[in-house]
Amino acid sequence: MKFVPQKYAIEDIPLKPYIDNKEIEDLLKIIPEPGEVSKIITKALSKERLSLRETAILINSEDSRLIDEIKEGARKLKKEVYGNRIVLFAPLYVGNLCRNNCSYCGFRASNKEEIRHTLDNEELVNNVKALENTGQKRLILVFGEHEKYSPDYIAECVRTVYKVKEKNGEIRRVNINAAPLEVEGFKKVKDSGIGTYQIFQETYHKETYGKYHLGGKKADFENRLTSLDKAQIAGIDDVGIGVLFGLYDWKFELLSLVRHVNHLEACFNVGPHTISFPRIQDASVMDNSFPYKVSDEEFVRIISILRLAVPYTGLILTAREPENIRKEVLEFGCSQIDAGTKIEIGAYAKPDSEKQNLRREQFKINDDRSLAEVMEELIDKGYLPSFCTSCYRKGRTGQHFMEFSVPGFIKKYCTPNALLTLAEYLMDYASENVKEKGWKLILKNITTVDKSLQEEVIKRLVKIKQGERDLYL
Repeated sequence: MKFVPQKYAIEDIPLKPYIDNKEIEDLLKIIPEPGEVSKIITKALSKERLSLRETAILINSEDSRLIDEIKEGARKLKKEVYGNRIVLFAPLYVGNLCRNNCSYCGFRASNKEEIRHTLDNEELVNNVKALENTGQKRLILVFGEHEKYSPDYIAECVRTVYKVKEKNGEIRRVNINAAPLEVEGFKKVKDSGIGTYQIFQETYHKETYGKYHLGGKKADFENRLTSLDKAQIAGIDDVGIGVLFGLYDWKFELLSLVRHVNHLEACFNVGPHTISFPRIQDASVMDNSFPYKVSDEEFVRIISILRLAVPYTGLILTAREPENIRKEVLEFGCSQIDAGTKIEIGAYAKPDSEKQNLRREQFKINDDRSLAEVMEELIDKGYLPSFCTSCYRKGRTGQHFMEFSVPGFIKKYCTPNALLTLAEYLMDYASENVKEKGWKLILKNITTVDKSLQEEVIKRLVKIKQGERDLYL
């Protein structure tokens, strides 16, 4: 069932701002009526998108019993839509040159202690090889906001990454986190074969935005607010949105995130492919206090509410979060995580003995476990690790993806493809102990595959054992 666009104080028009502070604040004053939360959760579990008002009611529910009910609803919905599958990726920071002056970020232009560097072609290739040698298949390339990182430059980096083949390793999907571009720039990047283009608003509260963004193009609140409209106009129909929780009241930010989802759906008939929700972390020479920092308990609520509000959208949990929190919130709605993450420029290709000589990082990483360690833990917990890129390569993106995923049909393909990519990882990168546990997990999950596909999946698993690669549905 498709989401029916709502009418808001500001009409949804491409390239026009859509956040109305008073509208958001008024919705956050609504007091839930008895039984209302249960009805909203039931609607979400039927895979219908929630309205902004319904999302606000979940946000406004402070009773501990209602919060538990929301979390349980999110747990059920995640299992029903995504099963036990967890998609894995790694970020690769290409360069930290930046003209902006965001006070929470180590890359900011005023940070004179930051050692600036951009990977040259050889360094980029070596870092991709290092990632491929651990088993990674999905990357997000991250760039500072600087004129050096032009659309042509970003596109060339993407093409370079796709060309790197190390043994059985290859990168099959490259996503981008970079500055907003103009329509023609987005078209150039799209032509390089990217998956998702991420741009985070950081905060949807205009006054707060001005407080933390003190220079550079990023200081233009409205330009950033509508930047992904330009990506959609350019034909990039997989976009990622996000907010940096801790800059302003989390309730305002969460409801504004959903308002952004609604804007994209109203204007382009497709919502975001992913939503990210990093929390503020220490950065190099951070000089601001943050009175709106989000607690662990609030963080779980945020994820649970997002899962119910937008059932079809991938929720990304990053290594900013510590290991214990990552373990806890996976069950409430997150469907993608990074693993083996290193955000210092050039870190993947450096041996441990040289780590002290690496350039400074953008912010603090709190889960520095290797991909192998995360894979083993996921397998031990019964999760199905996935490096699947089939939707992107089969053209199931944008509106086509929503046609599959909104009613939950995408699960028919996700589980088999997760099994196939896990089998590849086990054959090429896993220790004997993990390989044994992983194949047991595969055998257990084959029974959950749609019966019409089980025989084909088994045939392809045999082919993978015999040495074939890149088999997907």
